[in-house]
Amino acid sequence: MRFALLGFLLLWMNMLAFGQQGTLSGKVTDKKTSEGVIGATVLVTGTIQAAPVNVDGSYTLPLEPGTYDITMTYVGYKPLTFPGIVVKSGATTTLNGLMEESATSLTEVTVTGVKQTGTEVALIQDLRRSEVVVSGMSNDQIVKTLDRDAAEVVKRIPGVTIQNNNFIVIRGLAERYNTVLLNDALTPSAETDTRSFSFDILPSSVIDRVLIFKSGSPELQGEFGGGIVKVYTKNSVLENSTSLSVSGWARSTNTFKDGFLSTNHSSTDLLGFDNGQRTIPGLLSNLTRETTSTTAPQLADGRASLRNEFLPRSITSRPDMRFSLGINRKFEIGKVYVSNVTSISYSNTQEQYTSERQRYDFYDPKFPDLMPLPQFRYQDNRSLSAVRLGVIHNYQVRLNDRNRLEFRNFFNQYGTDEVVNRRGPNYSEAPDGNEHNDYSLHYQSRSIYSGQLGGTHEVGPANRTTLTWAGGYNYVNRSEPDYRQNQQTRAYNPSKPGDLNPAPFEVQVNSVPQTSSRFYATLNENTYMASGQAEHRFTGRDTLSANLYKLRVGFYTEQKKRNYDSRIFNYTRARNFDPAIGSQPLATIFNSENLNTTTGFVLKENTNDFDRYTGENTLAAGYVGGVAPLSDKFNLTGGVRVEYNRKSLDSPGSKKPYEEKRTFVLPSLNATYNFDERNLLRAGGSISVNRPEFREVARYTYYDFSNNFFITGNDSLRTAKIYNADLRYEFYPTRSEMISVGVFYKHFTDAIEQMTTSITGSDMYLGFQNAPKAYDLGVEVEARKSLVGLTENPFLERISFILNASLIKSRVQVDTAARGNTNFALTDRPLQGQSPYVVNAGVFYQDDANHWQVSAQYNVIGPRISFVGDKLNNPSIIELPRHVVDLAVTKGIGTHFEVRAGVQNLLNQLVRQNYDFDRNGKINGIENEASFNRYRRGTYSTLGLTYRF
Repeated sequence: MRFALLGFLLLWMNMLAFGQQGTLSGKVTDKKTSEGVIGATVLVTGTIQAAPVNVDGSYTLPLEPGTYDITMTYVGYKPLTFPGIVVKSGATTTLNGLMEESATSLTEVTVTGVKQTGTEVALIQDLRRSEVVVSGMSNDQIVKTLDRDAAEVVKRIPGVTIQNNNFIVIRGLAERYNTVLLNDALTPSAETDTRSFSFDILPSSVIDRVLIFKSGSPELQGEFGGGIVKVYTKNSVLENSTSLSVSGWARSTNTFKDGFLSTNHSSTDLLGFDNGQRTIPGLLSNLTRETTSTTAPQLADGRASLRNEFLPRSITSRPDMRFSLGINRKFEIGKVYVSNVTSISYSNTQEQYTSERQRYDFYDPKFPDLMPLPQFRYQDNRSLSAVRLGVIHNYQVRLNDRNRLEFRNFFNQYGTDEVVNRRGPNYSEAPDGNEHNDYSLHYQSRSIYSGQLGGTHEVGPANRTTLTWAGGYNYVNRSEPDYRQNQQTRAYNPSKPGDLNPAPFEVQVNSVPQTSSRFYATLNENTYMASGQAEHRFTGRDTLSANLYKLRVGFYTEQKKRNYDSRIFNYTRARNFDPAIGSQPLATIFNSENLNTTTGFVLKENTNDFDRYTGENTLAAGYVGGVAPLSDKFNLTGGVRVEYNRKSLDSPGSKKPYEEKRTFVLPSLNATYNFDERNLLRAGGSISVNRPEFREVARYTYYDFSNNFFITGNDSLRTAKIYNADLRYEFYPTRSEMISVGVFYKHFTDAIEQMTTSITGSDMYLGFQNAPKAYDLGVEVEARKSLVGLTENPFLERISFILNASLIKSRVQVDTAARGNTNFALTDRPLQGQSPYVVNAGVFYQDDANHWQVSAQYNVIGPRISFVGDKLNNPSIIELPRHVVDLAVTKGIGTHFEVRAGVQNLLNQLVRQNYDFDRNGKINGIENEASFNRYRRGTYSTLGLTYRF
């Protein structure tokens, strides 16, 4: 909460009023060809007030009323200067320029301005100049879609899919194989079961660009498998501006409908955190190893502090609301230029759907057409309320042409209130089966802060040396206060299922996590980071910057500490329990008058010593690398990175703490061959690692109510080593278009995989193992093309296309002779989460003159393993393909208003997770009807308004 108040204070300090602006606009074209000079810059002479030239040669530069000297510049062209251009308040001044190519040899030119990195032209030029294999998405592309957060943005990038709506999968490798950096600093993770950054917490409105590096280099992190994701938030400012966006969203599954389930909210749930209403009461927190059950005096003093809320409220679902406020400011302090980008975003959403969940008895391969008997058939009614409050507050300070500082701050407060009502028969619990009516009431809050202070300095003769440095701090708090679960059962009557059966349900009371339990958990993590790099440029074939040899030396260090603590309590019967109390309904059975040590209920702590742990990780890395432009066509980059890592974890139940200390030498080499200015070929090879995470080595067991399985750690995990190879051809028809085709190969030793654990009983346990070897092989295709120049029809010229697709194959080999794996573990199968194909396509129409934007986007991913099974009781769960279509329309009204409408998930196809009974990695025959989980998320429609001051 302190970080939220700080963010608001910083915001209002920067709310500076200003008068109505005027506009300078026009076209910049080549004098010889009459084509637009894409990428040129139009700026107020001697200042940082500038605007880029778009694909059609047009530009727009908002300015305060006054008289200006205007300069138009681009490398290879003679600069144009227009003195005495008058800009009037509320009016548009037109200024066109014809630029002529320079006939003289190029010399070093310094232009004072602000580089705009969020445009499509800037992104494609960055991709073209990159020294490694990289893909990306710009803010220009993001604003044309309805994507609400970073999770929806990144799935448009080649080879990328999203799992569980928030975790990233790159080239078929699950989230644990991908490193995510926010503004070049490692992102914090608020997830207890994975280290992955949850992309759904970052609003799309604050993103400047997203880059995914798919091949290694010395200056990049050494820990990655699929790729390194760099997300950059907006930082530079062209002109002072303020924008306010408000949108309403409606889901076809629940909006304006009755029956939405909700817990009893606290007064601060609207801000994404609990006010203490759900905090563990002293009655429970005072229990110890010696006193695990509540005593009579404790119950007498504290029974009133226990909220008797095991049944949710049923309400009418309202539309989702989203707000965002953006403030951009620039000013000068003497000769120092300062720009500030501040953004506050808020969303309050509700989602509900009904899913069908089933589990089956043993499958007999001798009878492949015989469906196994079901163990249960449940229907889960899942209601999720979510509140997100986000603050971005970034500064950029240009001290002079040689020195620049950046200070970036990101804060996110995210609260979710999830209620699941599970109903249906369980045929395995009694001779004739039991019918269930279970509830799970789960509130979570996550607080994340990430801050970085960094600088860039040009030093030495002719500014041939660049020094960059950064220091960062991440803070994470995750709280699960009073997570309540219970089971209610009655004898199953197939002739009177569900509401047709008048018999009452009986509340189940025992000491397992699923029945009448209260769970409390807290995670705190602090991370400190520091990095630095020196780059020196040597004279090459000539003085052009592209032909300079470069030597880079740098370091990265990180210290991370995590504390996790959880406690679970169950209601249990006293010695002389009164049966009349046991027959009461769920609404009253745990009333305070029923809590006593003789005839009622007592609360017992069932926490074990593994349910809390402390972890610490120290990473120190150093590297040396270089760039060698050996000829006009051939460029070579590479070097070596050395990483030392010490990871330790301790819990009260451990005989000795877990510790792994490893040093890895990680070489990399990348080569680029330019056939001409528009065609090039890239190749890259590198070695990287993948380290086990705290949760994966903690011997802590957690019950996942939604998926009905247990998750446990393995303190024998080792760091995986990965050998990477890439080859990609790239073609750039224009500065705003590209076509690429690439292949990649990855070989793993000790790959870390989530697999089913061999135990007795019907419960499903998931754990982690090292697979001795695995490989990942694929092809990626990407095309960004407009119809400009292919037609003279003005309407068609405004249409552009994006298409990317991936074909991927992977195989993992498990040690079948290892303890617990014999005749049990599945081997020679795809990696978990890997899809054999991914396709993204988009059609965009943009009419800048009339302020229209229209887009249609399509996405499909191939079948992938959601959960790895075994050879005995648990077949793998495979998620089947689903076709997704999104439509969006944006219309500008005047100079201030913008209206946006659209619909997501237009086809509303089923999300299907089915059993692979015959273990062949495919869903066929009877498996098409054997669902582990299936549901429809519904279409999601929106209407929004943006006002720019």
